[in-house]
Amino acid sequence: MPKRIFFTIAFISWMVFVTFSSLYSFQGPHVSRFNIPHADKIVHFVFYFVACILGTFFLRERTKGNLPFKKAVVIMILGTIFFGILMEVLQYSMTVTRTGDLLDGLANTTGSFCGGILMKFYFSGKRRLKWEF
Repeated sequence: MPKRIFFTIAFISWMVFVTFSSLYSFQGPHVSRFNIPHADKIVHFVFYFVACILGTFFLRERTKGNLPFKKAVVIMILGTIFFGILMEVLQYSMTVTRTGDLLDGLANTTGSFCGGILMKFYFSGKRRLKWEF
């Protein structure tokens, strides 16, 4: 499977998964109760960390490298932050069992920035990874 198709499917699938996980109610007797403090913040961080990384690969592959790498990273950081804010607003305004949380939004934003920083670190500098189209 070509990288362009793989990263398109991976990014879109991940964003659908994040959307579903953000808006679906997981309350009920079938949900196990782990007592990990702030586990939801860790999950939010991971959701947007992965989204930023997959999104950067998606943009670079879809544009066949015509979009500069730095611009792709910035677009994905801003795009995933906006998406995270949108999910929190939708949780607050449209769901009964979920609530929007400022700290969740902060975890989303931190995950986006860390994903972008990781991409920048691995694909720039003297010992960077090579990207072939």
